[in-house]
Amino acid sequence: MPSTIEDSAITVVDVAICGGGPTGLTTALLLKRLGVTVCVVDAKQASLDLGRADALNARTQQYLEVADLLSELLPQGITCNTSSTFGDGEFISRQNQWWVSLEHTLHKNFLMIGQPVIEKMLAEKLGDVVHYGEQVTSIYEDGDGVDVITSGGRKIRSRYALGADGARSMVRKAIGATFTGTKPEMLWAVLDTFIDTDFPRCPEIITFQLNGQSRVSWIPRERGLCRFYVLLEGEVSMPLAQESIKNHMAPHKVEFTKTEWYSTFEVKERIASTFLSKDGAGRIFLGGDAAHVHSVNGGQGLNTGIADAFSLAWRIATVINQPSLDKAAAHKLLLSYDTERRTTAQGVIDVAAALVRDTVREAKTYVGTIQKNAGYITGMGVSYEACGSPLVQQSEHGIWKAGFRCPDMIVKTASGEEKRLYSEATYGKYLLLSIGKAEPANASDYPITRYFVLPDGTSSEGNAANTYTADWASADDIFSVVVRPDMYIAFVSQDLTACESHIRTVFS
Repeated sequence: MPSTIEDSAITVVDVAICGGGPTGLTTALLLKRLGVTVCVVDAKQASLDLGRADALNARTQQYLEVADLLSELLPQGITCNTSSTFGDGEFISRQNQWWVSLEHTLHKNFLMIGQPVIEKMLAEKLGDVVHYGEQVTSIYEDGDGVDVITSGGRKIRSRYALGADGARSMVRKAIGATFTGTKPEMLWAVLDTFIDTDFPRCPEIITFQLNGQSRVSWIPRERGLCRFYVLLEGEVSMPLAQESIKNHMAPHKVEFTKTEWYSTFEVKERIASTFLSKDGAGRIFLGGDAAHVHSVNGGQGLNTGIADAFSLAWRIATVINQPSLDKAAAHKLLLSYDTERRTTAQGVIDVAAALVRDTVREAKTYVGTIQKNAGYITGMGVSYEACGSPLVQQSEHGIWKAGFRCPDMIVKTASGEEKRLYSEATYGKYLLLSIGKAEPANASDYPITRYFVLPDGTSSEGNAANTYTADWASADDIFSVVVRPDMYIAFVSQDLTACESHIRTVFS
């Protein structure tokens, strides 16, 4: 692989990742597990220790379960699926319909947990491939690869690179992507603090209403920590934010015993003009805040970044691990990341924009906006059926719809033990589900795992591996489902050969 770097002391890897936040670290770990070599560089001196994002939504929890990461985080966080409104000294309403009504998923809630906990877990699993205290100073690509140079003198030669280096992304600027959008004149204060209060503590997200506006939100966190978001007018400071919190929580007393982190953020709503260099023909990708920024309302920042990682890693790994892959197929596979994720990012920005503007209205209006946009806030309504992705072929069979998330269905092992599809799946390969009958498929060299789901009472003797039974499967309703590695449905048909044909169009 030719290089523009002259020094012989070069780190050679498959993928260079610029940015060690949740998006970069998640992408790196997924790639590493799929046999792809990575090098992560990040400007900060160590893994994040305080602040930033505070919740994993339902879809992100599904992703992390497929990657065998969720079980480590669950005991450290707090589950929350209720939003309350409080005003004039009393609770006005409580609602959680958009969570409890979710179907075909186990985690019908936010997992309230700080970004530092997530980053630490990911960084520890990655080990010595993560290098802190190194700012990317230059990045350049040619027809064969990418050269990255850092402030520490590290020189990296890679086949592909990811810019996950935040809202001020040097990588985004280097590939010439614009970063346009709007900037509402709203400056928020955010505190991670411990309080002494006689307010009734509850694992709920509470929006406080005062004088017809909803400028304070309280987010429950791990360790008894409290996250407050406060919208102020004029001067913004921690004492003024604390005073506003006390006013909104009246008549209950509030004393701030220890504040671990205080910051401010100015609302910006921007999206990169492309998530892939050279007008979609290049080798440098963007993800996370480097690709899209918006208000924190709805808790979609970290979740959208992790979704970027799960969308991108399998694509890059497939291209690298399948050297015989047709060039046109490889290009289509990689370019579809831009098609799908930019469309999604715009949807996230629109939802967050609606929420942040409703903070200056009554709480019921704010909550109503949450309910209308619950698909994005829970993550479960994000879909790719209408964005023109070449990896989605319009089709459906009952609840199985191309472009939508794969339902997390209950299946039974040969011993009768109940399992869920997401707990059995492993990230990295396509799934081909044969439902109702164990139909034999043609041999394939493509990265595919076969699953068979037969009607209850069917004998498993003599059946292939990955064979289950389920009460929702029927011998009178035989169909097959192609599920992508990111657990989105690509194609559904009652004709198995049609599913095999769809898979061929992806890899050839």
